[in-house]
Amino acid sequence: MTGAVILVDDEQHLRTACTQALELAGFSVDAFPGAESALDRISRSWDGVLITDIKMPGPDGLELMRRALDIDPELPVILVTGHGDVPMAVQAIRDGAYEFLEKPFASETLVDAARRACEKRRLVLENRTLRAELAGTPQQGIVGRTEVMRRLREAIASLAATDADILVRGETGVGKELVARSLHELSPRSGGKFVAINCGALPDTIIESELFGHEPGAFTGATKQRIGKFEYGSGGTVFLDEVESMPMDLQIKLLRVLQERVVERLGSNEEIPVDVRIIAATKKDLRQASAEGAFREDLFYRLDILTLDVPPLRERPDDVPLLFHHFVAQAAARFRREPREVAPEVLTRLLPYHWPGNVRELQNAAIRFALGLDLEVGGSQPSGEATSPRRGLAEQVASMEKRIIAQALIHNDNSLKATYEALGVSRKTLYEKMRKYGLGQPDDG
Repeated sequence: MTGAVILVDDEQHLRTACTQALELAGFSVDAFPGAESALDRISRSWDGVLITDIKMPGPDGLELMRRALDIDPELPVILVTGHGDVPMAVQAIRDGAYEFLEKPFASETLVDAARRACEKRRLVLENRTLRAELAGTPQQGIVGRTEVMRRLREAIASLAATDADILVRGETGVGKELVARSLHELSPRSGGKFVAINCGALPDTIIESELFGHEPGAFTGATKQRIGKFEYGSGGTVFLDEVESMPMDLQIKLLRVLQERVVERLGSNEEIPVDVRIIAATKKDLRQASAEGAFREDLFYRLDILTLDVPPLRERPDDVPLLFHHFVAQAAARFRREPREVAPEVLTRLLPYHWPGNVRELQNAAIRFALGLDLEVGGSQPSGEATSPRRGLAEQVASMEKRIIAQALIHNDNSLKATYEALGVSRKTLYEKMRKYGLGQPDDG
């Protein structure tokens, strides 16, 4: 079924012809000769559209539209008008009508308008559902209403209390650290530290010292004792992201930590007990990596006892609107701005994209949107203001300047000092431009 339509026209032959055309196109149609009966069928949760003639005895189509929009201001209303009523219908569009059709019109025109209006109605109701769901999002912040995400949340809740080490698997950007943090927050260790380490971001020359610590004189430049991350995180959780990037010689030491829960600082022979839960994450197939000699097989089998798989965003497209709403609200709070309304047309652009960068890519798009920039999906912008060649040079330069400042704010975590230093402008200049472009209130740090 394409959608539901309430059709109101006092002329029976027009009601019959329009009803037949819509039903042949797959619509469910309720036809009425007057306004009163139609209003009884309209509610905020009704998933259809209203098509009404303007000129009718009793309450006319404009009055019907006004009363229908009082029930739901976002209900699509299509007005049917004669030639002499066109100026009136144009004003009605300004007052909230979705569209008007001038008599006589082809059945294809009617069907096309109804189809577009029903799609808008579907997206409006979807938006409301998403906002309601976000209000009840679990505290651990794993956002998603699809079955695979429901099962992931259940698995996190189940494994969190076990205190066992866990391997989290998933592509770049799916939210593996968020899963790890959720495991920590729901565990008996939630009062302890959550220590996150990106093994792929640490140079081989310092990763051992970062993880295990060192004593004074352990190597050139080691002038004082350093507590390693495992020791620092004792009593809490240590998260090893991109564990597949860990050098082979350190994989042996990690295996010992997993088996015996002791560490030795560089330059020391003393064994130091550590009370940590280790959550490792990988974007690669560790079984294949171990078969190829790129990852220790014994470490793989030690990690591969309890695993959680985080699905890529392309496998749960129904979560895209919910996540986008969530990230827009987050960005608005972070940048101290009023949350920007997510119109149905915005969601229409988001849904067909496959999001190779996963949740992180969607979050970046939401941040740009929340800052008032044009929505970018896959590096493309919608036609219109952002790309129109008709804009003057000053307008194009201002648009680019706004974009550069917004990106710098994002990169510098909304810090005023870091942003104006990165852009090479004064504090006053940055603040004035932020105010000019409506980019919110920065942190003074």
